[in-house]
Amino acid sequence: MKANKRIPNICPKCGSHYTARPALSRDDNATYICPKCGTREALEIAGAAEEEIQQILEKIYNDEE
Repeated sequence: MKANKRIPNICPKCGSHYTARPALSRDDNATYICPKCGTREALEIAGAAEEEIQQILEKIYNDEE
């Protein structure tokens, strides 16, 4: 059985290294970005305030950092 290894990527938006499945940027529907930036874009489009976005991102991704 093959191991499911993910190749490390660098997010073009924030510059962070990530191995999780990438998100497709809503900016151009062509660029792959890290999941955190993908979540940020989705929350911005949904109309969330910056403070709320920060709180949500901290709750979701704090354990991973």
